[in-house]
Amino acid sequence: MSEKLRPELPLNSTFHLEDELKKLPNSPGVYLMHGPKDEIIYVGKAVNLKNRVRQYFQSPNGKTAKILKMISLIRRFEYIVVDSELEALVLENNLIKEYRPKYNTLLKDDKTYPYIKVSVDEAFPRVYSTRKAGKDKARYFGPYTSALAVKETIDLLHKLFKIRTCARNLPRDIGKERPCLYYHIGQCDAPCNNGITSEEYRKQINKTLEFLSGKYDEVKAYLNDKMSEASEALEFEKAIEYRNLLKAIDDISVKQKVSSVTSDDRDIIGIKKDEKDAVSQVFFIRDGRLIGREHFHIDVDENDKIEEIVLSFLKQFYTGTPYIPKEIWIQSEIENRDLIETWLTKIKGQKVKIITPKKGQKEKLVEMAIQNAKIALERDNDKLKREELRTKGALSEIRELLGMEKLSRVESFDISNTNGYESVGSMVVFSDGLPKKNDYRKFKIRTVKGPDDYASMKEVLTRRFEHGLREIEEDRESSFTRFPDLIMMDGGKGQVNIAKEVLRELQIDIPVTGMVKDDRHRTRGLYYNNEELPLDLHSEAFRLITRIQDETHRFAIEYHKSLRGKAATKSILDDIEGIGSTRRRALMKHFKSIEELKEASVEELADLPEMNMKVAQNVYSFFHQH
Repeated sequence: MSEKLRPELPLNSTFHLEDELKKLPNSPGVYLMHGPKDEIIYVGKAVNLKNRVRQYFQSPNGKTAKILKMISLIRRFEYIVVDSELEALVLENNLIKEYRPKYNTLLKDDKTYPYIKVSVDEAFPRVYSTRKAGKDKARYFGPYTSALAVKETIDLLHKLFKIRTCARNLPRDIGKERPCLYYHIGQCDAPCNNGITSEEYRKQINKTLEFLSGKYDEVKAYLNDKMSEASEALEFEKAIEYRNLLKAIDDISVKQKVSSVTSDDRDIIGIKKDEKDAVSQVFFIRDGRLIGREHFHIDVDENDKIEEIVLSFLKQFYTGTPYIPKEIWIQSEIENRDLIETWLTKIKGQKVKIITPKKGQKEKLVEMAIQNAKIALERDNDKLKREELRTKGALSEIRELLGMEKLSRVESFDISNTNGYESVGSMVVFSDGLPKKNDYRKFKIRTVKGPDDYASMKEVLTRRFEHGLREIEEDRESSFTRFPDLIMMDGGKGQVNIAKEVLRELQIDIPVTGMVKDDRHRTRGLYYNNEELPLDLHSEAFRLITRIQDETHRFAIEYHKSLRGKAATKSILDDIEGIGSTRRRALMKHFKSIEELKEASVEELADLPEMNMKVAQNVYSFFHQH
């Protein structure tokens, strides 16, 4: 009898593997495998939960190294029973997206794409971009991989067909407000003010839909006629306007080359893999035109088969996507194809087919997608290797130089002031060699008077770590509770000793190093454990330290400048009659600098809700009499 696989149980006193396996139902559902820290490490679906889950703990024959490793980490499992295999598929996709389990094949990218939406279900439809599609009767065009291309197209449609840009509820709000600027510049017929009937407006929408479907000839012929008429009437500005519209149409049509053997909507998917990574290339074909393409990175194991990766990609990519085409072309047959088609058909509301072309032009298009996936995989892997050398590789060099076992999170501190005025401290965080800007923190010095950098630094470090200790004690989690593996001080022995003193008083053990500079204020080495360690000026470690040092300086100086600017603005404005705290804040918020405020006219000043003409005149006179 083959040896059964047994994970390292028990993970707790209440879970008994054999008992739980006996309880499994003969029903469709989803199962979740939990790891040593009770984290979810795998999510799967099953037509029969009893049969599928028991397989994991039976003979190891035929199981990949990845699955065997996962099984060794399982500490418990749970399951959710559903009514059908289709429901199990939907629930599996949602749980994978929510938990991103380590041993599922996962899309690395979480991209969303802009679509052009035409709200044809409204009396006066609108045209705008969206990244989400509701279950409505609107028409969607896309996806487009360029948000700029979407913006340019929508702008062109407004100019060509005078489609409204506002979100007013029409016809309910007709006549309630005056027409907007677009009416006055000739880019809207003002349906909000009875400027056009619903029937006439619908004709413009129909032309818009044809245009978005790639039918440009009628519009181009119309614009050519209008351009000729304007030229003959010597209305050259109008002629230039029509010429520019024609050029815009040509620019858009060039980007949409015909690449399909028929005019249906389809996605063509090609996947290429190596030992630990895969790339999926998707061509978006709409009405026979290639309107965009995009590639996605997928975490894989070297033993994962292409058909398994294709299946995982289909399930994850089309979960929640705004648009599903009628056909999806893939490179290999997949398990449960009928089930996936049923699922996609249910989402789309009409039949969706998954096709594996075997010959001819169709197969060549899939091969082209695979070839593009291969190019993207090689290019991005080279880029990733360079990036890892620049970040994690640089950290590894620093770790070896300092003789540390672990180095991931680095915090760096600096003080900035002008002769002691408005002293501030900055805390910059790098994680795995990259700046983690959400964890940056600013400190306004409270207890130190005058230019005392050592005392100011002591205050900053004390506040930073006391805050962290307090939140840890209160069982709260924030950037302050995540202590660094290494503290980098902008300076040598003196700054390092200040940091060590603070850590010693708070009974915290964190290594501290100083970034020592030469006579030209350039980093030349690290001060660590009472000695200066020289740096190879051509190493990635040196480049990373320089980036950390520059970023710490920048962040401190930027904060200091903002405080100085606010203080200067405050003191100047306080001298103007009629300016109190409310008006001062309004002026400071609206005008970004004193120079901008000086250039403002009386009318611009008076336009602020908090101002009146008299006070606006006082402000204007104040700056123009000095």
